[in-house]
Amino acid sequence: MSEPPSVPVLCNESWESNGLESYVSYVLRNERVRPSVTWSNWWKEAQWGRFSLIMIIPPLATLYACFTPLRRETAIWSVVFYLMSGMGITAGYHRLWAHRSYNAKCTLEVVLAFLSTAAAMGPIIWWARLHRAHHRYTDTDLDPYNAKRGLFWTHIGWVIFKPRCKHGRVDISDLLNNPVVMWQLHYYPWLVLLSAVIFPTAVAGLGWGDWQGGFVYSALLRLFFVHQTASCVNSVAHWIGDTPYDDRHSPRDHLLTALLTLGEGYHNFHHQFPMDYRNGIKWYQYDPTKWLIWLCHKVGLASHLKIFSENEILKGEITMELKRLREKQDALTWPHPGSSLPVLSWASYQSQAESRAVVCITGFIHDIEDFLEVHPGGRHLLLKHVGRDATSAFFGGIHDHSSAAHNLLAMKRVGILRGGVPHISEEKLVPPSERLRVVHINEFRSSNVVP
Repeated sequence: MSEPPSVPVLCNESWESNGLESYVSYVLRNERVRPSVTWSNWWKEAQWGRFSLIMIIPPLATLYACFTPLRRETAIWSVVFYLMSGMGITAGYHRLWAHRSYNAKCTLEVVLAFLSTAAAMGPIIWWARLHRAHHRYTDTDLDPYNAKRGLFWTHIGWVIFKPRCKHGRVDISDLLNNPVVMWQLHYYPWLVLLSAVIFPTAVAGLGWGDWQGGFVYSALLRLFFVHQTASCVNSVAHWIGDTPYDDRHSPRDHLLTALLTLGEGYHNFHHQFPMDYRNGIKWYQYDPTKWLIWLCHKVGLASHLKIFSENEILKGEITMELKRLREKQDALTWPHPGSSLPVLSWASYQSQAESRAVVCITGFIHDIEDFLEVHPGGRHLLLKHVGRDATSAFFGGIHDHSSAAHNLLAMKRVGILRGGVPHISEEKLVPPSERLRVVHINEFRSSNVVP
């Protein structure tokens, strides 16, 4: 599954000369893109080496399991080694080598390299290169596991089928200069055989005499499960959940994905703050990989744990909260703006009051005809103020009305009294529901106001 390592450049003169054209669109415009995988051409597009391994291991392991009793010791060991090899991917491949979210002593690097190789998900340099491209080109055709291609593609299709085009270029010079990474790349096939098959089988065989069970459950079935759960980071984590930090791209946060992937399920956070060694930043969020890295730090095996600024994290949260509030705000019905209401003289206002129930409060004329029968204080209190200025009565003269009453009153505005009522403060002119509003920056610009 490896490919020759290279150190690609970030851009070139041809792209830079295109001015505002994005790097992604430039590359795709000059790139030969393979046709979509269909039922008629899938066999031509399959990478048969990977396809065979991934399709053969599950039924083979299931068949062997039907004839292999599962001993308690082997079951426990299989789960333990599944967690160890899974952590090798999450703490090693992902957070250490792909994102450099912490530094590891050579001893820890070697251990993580061995455990992650036991997951048989390709060499470190191959996996990290693709993952960096995934982050840099998220949801585009330069993203190796582009979520826009569907759940099947992100979960397994990108592995068993040829790439639709060349993956986006990224810098992997740090990995090329890492002796542990290059050692693993050089001996990768033998290390897979040793760590994924021989080691778990030998532990069960030498430990309690269950060679066959060790091979079936600790090696084959464990490999199947670790492949499926690790793949959920690319598929399920872009499919279900919330977007508490940004919704421009597909990554999402969900507890289920975190449980499946040993803490990698807080994917919306991770894509916004990829250098952070944590995925679950809240104390109650399930992230055993974070706990493992923290523990290694405490015993001196890891250092320089990177944490994104809390101030910037909160900015992301409040941006999304404001966006959701804006959506709720826009779904509500608000009072007519004053500029759209007719301006009436006092005489005209009193003339209208002879035929309908209108009152004047804070310089606005309100039609309260439909509220007479439901007014908590009775209709008589309203009727005696029809055609009059009821400002003082509304603001505590008779009753100090609630915020809900102020909001409802504003919805009943039908006109503005010429000259207004100068003794009313600006705060009383504005209903409580409108004193704090979510406003887009374009609205500031259109009104020539600089925020």
